[in-house]
Amino acid sequence: MATTTSDKTYATGKRKNAVARVYVKPGTGVITVNGRPYDKYFPRAASQLLVQQPFEMIEVTGRYDVDANVAGGGLAAQADSVRFGIARALAAMDSERRSPLKKAGLLTRDARKKERKKYGRPGARKRYQYSKR
Repeated sequence: MATTTSDKTYATGKRKNAVARVYVKPGTGVITVNGRPYDKYFPRAASQLLVQQPFEMIEVTGRYDVDANVAGGGLAAQADSVRFGIARALAAMDSERRSPLKKAGLLTRDARKKERKKYGRPGARKRYQYSKR
């Protein structure tokens, strides 16, 4: 789940096909994703708010530095996976934070994934048009 060393905490976050490896340590609030500032990596404001959400829930904004490596999926799924990883790391650092993060739904893995295409059909659930004659 999450690993804590003397200076930083490691956690993984997943969403669809995106996997985020997140390192959280005490600092000044610098968040980097794949070596770039998170606001440059995630251009949409909604994605930026998602990444900040765990800090705002427990009111520790600006007290931790985050270094995240993300692979797979799209930008929205990557932002969700970073959020999940940050929440897991913060909960592992202090057990009292677990309850508010859990109540906000930030410690729950979103297991929805794209369903595979089935044979004899044009997609996962769609069927070819039926013709009576």
